[in-house]
Parts: sequence; C-alpha cells; structure tokens
Amino acid sequence: MTALPGETPGTVGTDTPQGAEPPAATDAEGPAHAEAPDTAEAEAEAEAVSETGDAQEAGETGDAEEAGGDAPAGDASTGGETDAPTAAALSEAQAELAAQRELRERIAKRKAEKEGPVAAGTKLSGTAADLLAAVRAVESGEKAGTEFFDSPAAAPAPRRATPAPAGQPPRPAPAPAAPVDRTASPEATEAVRAVLAEGGAPEALALPATGTLGEQAAELLRADPWQLLAVPGVRPEQADGFARALLGAACGPDDGRRTAALVGWLLERAALQGHTALDAEAVRAALAERAVSDAEEAVRNAVEEGVALVFQEGTDPTEPDAAYEEDGEAPAEAETGTEAPEPVQVLLGLDRYALAEESLADGLARLMNACEKGADWAEAAAAAPSPSAAELIRTAATAGLVAHSGGEAARAEPAALIAAARGLGLRALGATHSADGRRRLAEAVGAPDAAVTLAGLLSGTEGPGRDEDGALALDLLVVLDAPQLDVEGAAALVEALADGVRLVLSGDPGVLGSAGAGRVFADVLAARACPQVVSRTPDPGPIGELVSGIGIGELTQVEAPGKEVVIVPVRDAGEAVHRTVQLVADSVPRAFSIPADDTQVITVGHGGAAGTRVLNEALKQRLNPGPGRFGGFDPGDRVIHVPAPGRAVPGVVRSADAEGLHLDCGGVPVVVPQEGVESAVRHGWALSAHQAAGMRWPAAVVVLPGDAAAGLSRPWVYTAFGRGERHLSVVHGVDQALPHAVAQIPAQERTTRLQALLEALPTPDAAS
Repeated sequence: MTALPGETPGTVGTDTPQGAEPPAATDAEGPAHAEAPDTAEAEAEAEAVSETGDAQEAGETGDAEEAGGDAPAGDASTGGETDAPTAAALSEAQAELAAQRELRERIAKRKAEKEGPVAAGTKLSGTAADLLAAVRAVESGEKAGTEFFDSPAAAPAPRRATPAPAGQPPRPAPAPAAPVDRTASPEATEAVRAVLAEGGAPEALALPATGTLGEQAAELLRADPWQLLAVPGVRPEQADGFARALLGAACGPDDGRRTAALVGWLLERAALQGHTALDAEAVRAALAERAVSDAEEAVRNAVEEGVALVFQEGTDPTEPDAAYEEDGEAPAEAETGTEAPEPVQVLLGLDRYALAEESLADGLARLMNACEKGADWAEAAAAAPSPSAAELIRTAATAGLVAHSGGEAARAEPAALIAAARGLGLRALGATHSADGRRRLAEAVGAPDAAVTLAGLLSGTEGPGRDEDGALALDLLVVLDAPQLDVEGAAALVEALADGVRLVLSGDPGVLGSAGAGRVFADVLAARACPQVVSRTPDPGPIGELVSGIGIGELTQVEAPGKEVVIVPVRDAGEAVHRTVQLVADSVPRAFSIPADDTQVITVGHGGAAGTRVLNEALKQRLNPGPGRFGGFDPGDRVIHVPAPGRAVPGVVRSADAEGLHLDCGGVPVVVPQEGVESAVRHGWALSAHQAAGMRWPAAVVVLPGDAAAGLSRPWVYTAFGRGERHLSVVHGVDQALPHAVAQIPAQERTTRLQALLEALPTPDAAS
C-alpha cells in the first residue's frame, strides 16, 4: 500500500501513533464480523489508542509542499459559467480558480466594509467565522456545499451523484470529527450492542461507539454502518465486513456512505501523524487502493457531505504573471529567466483543524498588532544575566509576539525575561509542557508562582485565572517547550489572551514535534511573521556538546573524563534488556550516586523485544517486585499517567481503594478511577522519547536495540540524548544506523496551512 504523507509502511518496533492501528495490524486483517483479536492484539490496539506523544516516533515520510496563499475552496475540479468566449477557453480547473479568487475578493471587501469582526461563534472573526458558519450550515443540512459561492457565475457545474442501490436510505449526518466523551445511557449502549451483534462486530465496541457517536449511535450505525470507522481502532476492512453483514447486496465499494467515511478516516489518521491537511492527490490514491473506482467523485462526495474541507496552496496560475504586460507580451527585460508560476496544491482537511489554524493565525496577528510599549525595559535589559537574555528582553519590550529558540541552557533567558517583567510590575508567567519543566522554570525565576503547566493554565487549575471578559489575567506569557504545542492547544491559548498581552514562544527547534496535529512553533519560525531571537548560549559539558553536534547532523565522539557519556554495545535485544537493568539498578547508582528512581530509560518503541513494555516488566521485577494487585500495579511502582492525549505525567503508585488508583505525580496527589486505570496508566521506568520530551532527569539510559533502526531520526536521537543532566548511557545495538539517522534522516515535514496563513497576514513594521 502506498503510504500517505506521514506514514512509513513496514516499520517494526517503533512507537505506534496514538489512535492508529499497531504495526502488527495489516490490511490483511479480517473484517469486523470475524473473530475478535487475541489478547496481544487487543492490548496493542488499546496501547495505540491510549499512549500519547508517539505520533512521530515511528518515522514519518511527510512530503507535502508548503506554499503561500490559501483560501477555503469548493470542489477542486468544477467550473462555473462565464462569458461565452471565455467559457470556451477556460478549463474546469481554471474556472474554479477564478471562482476562488472572486470569493477571496468579496470576503476581503466585506471585511473592509464592516467596523468590527464578523461574529460566528467562540470569538472567531473574518475567514475563520465564515468558515465555521459554512461548516455548521452544511453539517446541519440547512444548505448544500454548493451554496457557499458569492454569485451564480462562481457556482460549480452540476456533477454526477454516486448511484445509490435501490432501497438505500439517505446518508445521515456525518459523525463528529473528533471522538467526544459522553456519558452513555445503559439503554443506548445496549441498543448499540444489539446492532453490533447483528453485524458480527465485537460487543466490546458498544461503549466506545456510543461515546463517539452519541445516544443515537444505534440508529446511525444501522443507517450507515461505515460510521463505525469513527470509533478509535476500527479499520476499514472491519467496517466493510460490518456493513456487508447489515446491508448485504445493498452496499458496494463505491457506496457514498463508505467513500465519505473513508475520506474522514484517512484525514483522522493523518492527524495522528501530525498533519492538519492532506494533498487531495494522496487522498485519491489511498481511496483507489481501497477499491474505490472513482476516487475523484468520492472526494467530491465527501466535501459535499461536510466530511472534509477543500483548500488551495500556491500561486494561482490564472493570475497574469507580473513579468508580462497586459497585452500578453513580455517586456524585453523579462524575455529570459522568467520563472513559471507555482502550481496550485489542493488540500483536504477536517474542519476542526482548519478552524484551529484560521483562529490561531488571526489571534497571533491580533497580538502582534495590539502591542503597546508601556513600561521602560532598558534598565531591565541592562541587568540581564547574558547578552542573549538582554536581547530577548529588548525584543519583547517592543513586540506582541516573539519567537525564541535555543537549547536546554537557553531556558535561562525566558526565565530572565519573566523576572524582569515581574520586576516592572507586570503580570508575567511562564507555561511549560510538563510538571518537571514547571519546577525547573520556577527555580530559575526564583518565584514558585511564576511557572505553570500549559494544561493547568488552560483548565484554570493553575495560574492567575480569568478576568471579567474571560481572558487570562496576564501582561506577558512565555510558553516554553513550544515545539510540543499542537494547533488546537495553541488556538485555545491565543484566544484566551487579551489584546495587548505579549506572547513569547520559546523552544528548541531540534526536538520532536507535538503529539497532536500541527507544527505551530516551526510554522511561526518559517513564516518569519514576528521578531526572532536565537540564543547564543551553548549547552555545557560533554552531553551538551554531543547533543549540539546531533542538532547539526554530526554524531561526534566527545571527551567525557567523568564518564558523563558512556556507550554500551550489545549484540541483541535480550542483552540490551539485561544491560539496561544492570545500568539502572547497579552501575549508575554506584558510579554517580544517582538512585534508580532518578534514572530514566528511553527507548524507540512500546512493542518489540526491547520496547517499553518488556523493559518496564524487567525493571519492575528488579526494582519493585510484586503481584500487581492493583490492576497490575503495586505501591512504589513508577508510572506514567496519561490524563489526556498528548500529555504524559510521571508519578508513583501510593495505594488503591474503591475510589481508584492513588498516584503521587510530582507532589500532587492524583486519583485515577478504576475504569480508567487500564487506558490511562502505564509503568514508567521506561518511556518513549515523545513521552520524555520537555522533561529531564539526573541520568538517562537510551536503549537502541537492533530492531529500532527503522524508528530512528535526527530529532528522535536529539530528544532522547538530551534528557540526561549529569549522565547519559547509550545501550547501542544498531551499528551504523545511528550515525546514518543523525546525518541523513532530518525531521519529517507535516502538511499544515498555518505558515501560509501567517505569511498572508499584515504584520507590524518590526516583523518586516
């Protein structure tokens, strides 16, 4: 099967993206009416759904092009009516592009005529508001997708509808783009269980199906069995088998319900790989591989049904080139060397990510244009602890949005900015990805209340709270670990900031990206829409020297007189597990006086002979043996708590009772209900690199067994090797795959629209 952008077919022993099928699952799996998977497969699938932070560690192959300029589009291949001579000359694609251009001009004109933003829900304005209103109208059935054109001339030409078998009921409204946790009534769950049993699907899907599709799940599944694809872990083959059992001869591979569900499934799957959109051509190719005979018609159908939105990226080829005169003749100086216009790339995306990117771009522009100088920062900059910190303070004094990049040592610079702002009487705060990052930032600033976790800030459990308008009561917010920001989290954060607040995005561009969809920090840097400060503070010591070399693609041998960096060669996975346990339990404590509880093991995948599951089992037997009487856990077990996708919180098991499993997460007591323990808690002596991002330990042991070679990349190695503060041991069994990954396998691209949206926005003079 041809890989979609972001997939690596055949990857073995690497982290499985959350919510995606595990590597063991292939297209040869039986349909849903076949026997339920065995225990190992079920565990792997549950792990894929519940583990967080692993969307990129399996090795991505994103190959999407990034280009400027985009706007919501209708059907990518339909034309419109024009004057007779013009209509004869224009192709369908050109007519559609003309319609797109007219639509953009009309939207711009409407926005210019209005004094205030166009309200369309949740404080969105402009393009984002129009997009939200259009999506809601299509999904509710009030209007067809073809009605969102400004004139009859721009309306797409009539197209052939997918023929429906006789007696086929109309397709119901599409399921929500993202699973929503709902408290399902026993009656609804029982009704779904009956439908699943009738279709030969496992009854264990009843609860997640009801939680995803809602109280009317049974009716939805009976009318459109392919809605089962919206349930996490369900594959197209299984949904096809379920549909055949329910509908019999009334369904086929080109059924409009099936093709629409497949498009949604492909886009959701791509989001797990970090993409907010996919090239339409890649979607059509994937549909063809799923036995869809008319993939282009299937994409059109999905757009009409509101399952996907269409966007275009790149230069409109119907625009006259600036190098040519109006009469079509090239001027003398442009006769040679004129570049052809960039072709338009048509993208498909889910509305939730489209709205998030539109809202985020508008919000960042608002912050950039609403900044006022206010206090005098000159004295604070002069007192900064380093030249880079002084530069950051001076830049933040005059800009509403600043991008700051640097390594681990550079985190002292945002800390200096926060301290300087608080010294000026401003409400300044730093937000980090993890509780460990919050602790380190608070120590650097010298104020316990100066740092929060980003999740705690957005939920209201940490930080200053909201003002009477619902905005965060802040004057300056510094977000550290910015590469871990996904587009939906970033949009929610920016929407919560009032006009005039300064926002600083700070992070290390070399680390792994966010677990969720998007690449916010990378897009902000690439768009160059705001001032950027690059730290000149190097990471100290042998570990810092090693990691800095990896960041530029060089794996060099470093001098480590105090054995700060140790390479432990191994022949196979069994030896890798044995040596890892030996290092954690004996060697590191004896040589460096670092207890086992302060040493973190990091490996490439959850599965495999030396993945997190096997390593955690071996480390538990050595460090905290016990029967696992609390759902597989004992008091004293190191665990990782996953309260939400994209978050991994280290903790220790304290006890358990009827209320649930009691954890101590960095001094904060946490109770995980019994029903959530299996999906939200894992042993935590060994983690994946994505789970470890944003955290550091006194010592780190990075395990690279032979079957991990396919999952290695420069960002993975950079992230894993940088987690140890005083000591790094590398259990090395991949031979030349390690230097090859560092030199030849850079960060894989994600297909997003944020960079183009930011490039198209008007920015202050400081940004230009």
